[in-house]
Amino acid sequence: MNSRANQLKAFDRLLTIMDELREQCPWDKKQTMETLRHLTIEETYELGDAILDNDLEEVKNEVGDLLLHLVFYAKIGSETNTFDIADVCNSICEKLIHRHPHIYGDVKVKDEAEVKRNWEKLKLKEGRTSVLEGVPKSLPALVKASRIQDKVAGVGFDWDEPEQVWEKVEEELNEFKVEVAKNDADAMEDEFGDVLFSLVNYARFKNINPENALERTNKKFSKRFQYLESKAKALNKDLKEMTLAEMDIFWEEAKKM
Repeated sequence: MNSRANQLKAFDRLLTIMDELREQCPWDKKQTMETLRHLTIEETYELGDAILDNDLEEVKNEVGDLLLHLVFYAKIGSETNTFDIADVCNSICEKLIHRHPHIYGDVKVKDEAEVKRNWEKLKLKEGRTSVLEGVPKSLPALVKASRIQDKVAGVGFDWDEPEQVWEKVEEELNEFKVEVAKNDADAMEDEFGDVLFSLVNYARFKNINPENALERTNKKFSKRFQYLESKAKALNKDLKEMTLAEMDIFWEEAKKM
């Protein structure tokens, strides 16, 4: 691995290139924080894909793309004398030191859970009126549910045992079934949301990341379906003309692979 000196040299090189692009490239000159926002979100998802694929070379590339965006925001901030990359780094350093008194102070903690509780208490002392203020409104619903539950658990609003959470899952499933029987669309949606929320909570107790778990299933399903498509194409068959029994043969083959 590179030495600290080489790491700093590489980062300085990136800052220099960013300065040059901002001054000389027609595209880079035009960018604003608003125009970069959707691209940053896209890059974040691409990094997430690479992590789930366990493609470390691609993780490296996507971390680079995301780092470029962060440097870009800092560069734009510096042009209005609002903040620059040094301000960004110093700000996060101060925040990390302040929120880790068990490392940089004399606070004692016994485990990760206590660290998280202290973290949330410190944020409230910093002026937040709710522990939920740190959950971005634009997060995808599944990720947001997980973060909400993490936040409230951090201040002690939580179940004691996973068995209690599973009982809640079953309770919500039964309530959902009642509304399905009534065929009330609005009530079904409401209860289905409760089922998902309770499942996310159970996943947390089992140390399962629900977003990662669902995306793994998405990828698995897509791969198997694409195998099915390829086999049908090799036989000059249209999927619409195949029976479920015929398709299931190839589906089972894909599962074995």
